[in-house]
Amino acid sequence: MTPIPETKRMFRRILIANRGEIAVRIIRACRQMGITSIAVYSVADKHSLHTIMADESICIGPAEAAESYLDIPAIISAAEVTDAQAIHPGYGFLSENAKFANICQDCHIAFIGPNVQALAMSGDKAACRQVVEQSGVPVVPGSSGKIKEPEQAMKVAQKIGFPVTVKAAFGGGGKGMRVAHNEATLKHDVSLAITEAQAAFGDGGIYIEKYIEGARHVEFQILADQHGRIITLGERECSIQRRHQKLIEETPSPGLNASQRAKMAKAALRAARTINYSNAGTVEFLLGPDGQYYFIEFNARIQVEHGITEEVTGIDLVREQIRIAWGQPLGYSTVIPRGVAIEARIYAEDPEMNFRPSPGVIKRLHLPGGPGIRVDTHIMQGYEVSHHYDSLLAKIIAQGKDRTEAIERLHAALEEMTTEGVTSTARLCSRIVRGDRFRRGDTGPDLLDEYLPSMG
Repeated sequence: MTPIPETKRMFRRILIANRGEIAVRIIRACRQMGITSIAVYSVADKHSLHTIMADESICIGPAEAAESYLDIPAIISAAEVTDAQAIHPGYGFLSENAKFANICQDCHIAFIGPNVQALAMSGDKAACRQVVEQSGVPVVPGSSGKIKEPEQAMKVAQKIGFPVTVKAAFGGGGKGMRVAHNEATLKHDVSLAITEAQAAFGDGGIYIEKYIEGARHVEFQILADQHGRIITLGERECSIQRRHQKLIEETPSPGLNASQRAKMAKAALRAARTINYSNAGTVEFLLGPDGQYYFIEFNARIQVEHGITEEVTGIDLVREQIRIAWGQPLGYSTVIPRGVAIEARIYAEDPEMNFRPSPGVIKRLHLPGGPGIRVDTHIMQGYEVSHHYDSLLAKIIAQGKDRTEAIERLHAALEEMTTEGVTSTARLCSRIVRGDRFRRGDTGPDLLDEYLPSMG
């Protein structure tokens, strides 16, 4: 793997339309590339780490996300006032908003992400599912297009059989998503999902898929430049989740054999080419107990868990995003991951109380370290965890020559971490990774259930 040297010409000033650990991550990439970083912040984040680390910072509104980090006019105005040439949206907030990307384009501000057409297609998960299926990639049996009323959903469910998953067409992060096991719950879930999707995404469109019992969640990281080259950087296993949001991820997946890996990688590339994708993205699949895989969605942004892929490939994905957005080609045609990397997401949540958020001030903080340990975070002693935003505190990543070494390192790091003042998921993650089932690689979606009753 020999990357093409970067040219002297590059974005000089990038505005980061995000907060928290991903904003810090992007600032670091900008610093290494000699690019001026510009942070935006809400009133609640005035003293946050990303505002301290950035070369420049500008307030864009009050604490409420709708009036700050989701306020498109405020962000565009901040970019224009600070003479930013590009905007990096990170993940969440406006990262998959095609309208925002289009406005950036109209304002002659580069959007560090996919082109508007690919973003719009991937954002409409029901439409994307149809297009990908037409390309020959297997998809989960389900509805053709969006469902607008319970009666339509009932017909689809009767055809494919219960249980079924109700999903928001423009969803993400588990919002607008429910599993129905019979007709009575389906009617209730469809109505609720439509309402929730409308409130969260501004569109009440939903679709129905067959719920695959015991399926693993496996995703493939891709990179695609603007010159037609597209590659995969291996897969990530993301089956351990709470409320449809990931808790522990690893690469490579312990549930794949070489043949499955090769087939799914080809399917991921085919799906990306079908929607003319460029920049970093993730193609997500379900892997059934029978070994059959199914495309479920396309995430057109940097993923929270991108760090484990970086650790086994040596590729800085944020740097690559910036290079691709500038128009530079990928400097390699194949990448061979080496070793194993596992990530535990540390949330300010109480697992014993159904993962209830635990806002508050971090009175004492100790972050782990040592060989093979990476910590991506924005917190510091005295930091106030706000109820306004996502509760992610840190990502603890362990890398090893093999899975056993990565597990041992991660377990030690989780035991070492201290965040007094807020309750976190660190202890739960520690119990999981030291358990026999996880060590065997049996990381199915039901694994978390085995640990919650015993927390105490």
